[in-house]
Amino acid sequence: MNDRTISPNAQTEEKQLETSLRPLDWDGYFGQETVKDNVKILIEAAKLRGEALDHVLFYGPPGLGKTTLASIIAHQMGVNLKITSGPAIERAGDLAAILTNLRKGDLLFIDEIHRLGRAVEEVLYPAMEDYALDIVIGKGPSARNIRLKLPHFTALGATTRLDLLASPLRDRFGAIFRLEFYKPEELEQIVRRSATILNVPIEPEGALEIARRSRGTARIANRLLKRARDYAEVRADGVITRQVAHEALSLMNVDPLGLDDLDRKVLHSIIGKFGGGPVGLETIAASIGEEGSTIMDVVEPYLLQLGFLDRTPRGRVATAHAYNHLGLVAPNRPEQPSLF
Repeated sequence: MNDRTISPNAQTEEKQLETSLRPLDWDGYFGQETVKDNVKILIEAAKLRGEALDHVLFYGPPGLGKTTLASIIAHQMGVNLKITSGPAIERAGDLAAILTNLRKGDLLFIDEIHRLGRAVEEVLYPAMEDYALDIVIGKGPSARNIRLKLPHFTALGATTRLDLLASPLRDRFGAIFRLEFYKPEELEQIVRRSATILNVPIEPEGALEIARRSRGTARIANRLLKRARDYAEVRADGVITRQVAHEALSLMNVDPLGLDDLDRKVLHSIIGKFGGGPVGLETIAASIGEEGSTIMDVVEPYLLQLGFLDRTPRGRVATAHAYNHLGLVAPNRPEQPSLF
């Protein structure tokens, strides 16, 4: 589902653009105030002691700026940043090669760290705790273990699924921070900053209109800005006003709350085919021809955040807010006990 306009996952062609838009100091990083304040203290304390930064783990939905935070931390610490991901490290030897090339104080950023293999995790444990790498030479009775010392480095982990992270690995991080969805005012600042870098004329109302439809996610905001820029250059005078942003995003079927066709299809299925619920996840998936995991991981989180959907012991239920948004009349029915 990465081809959805409002998908929070990075698309292949966006990676170079994201790098150019990524700030290297706190002045260009908007939102996440609690995380910023805590990380600033960690950085200053490490500098005062002349030590490497403690291991840090960031978790939360995709597209909220975990990699950006890693870049800022490396820049503020004045050290090198090595970026990799859990799926890219297939064998223990791959991680060993990365670790032995680190210098003192360097930051190793591992995205989607919950997807590391068990054998790879076993190599990472002593590296994070003892700054050592255990290597077994030979096989059978003649095999012997050699421990290589590693420089004091900092592991920065990022994950969208904290529950899938093994407890021994999670416990080795000295600081764990959750990134929250952005407020529209914060996303407006992000959109205006990105527009300045991309040399896109934009009015404050136009930036706010894009922000409101960005599902609280910085990555989506930058993507919608690009699409609004294209529309403004082709159908308008090149300036993104509120009206231009509204027309551009409506043309992509992204409504004022950031819902797209798939979101509305799920809601219409629950309401139109199953009387508003309760209905099971797999039944919803079969009714619209999608995978149950897609609905649970991609669609449900934002609908739950908006209060359009409720999970009950008997299944999913569309709330009165969902009916109102779709222009439908909500039925009178007793409240269902929620799982939350």
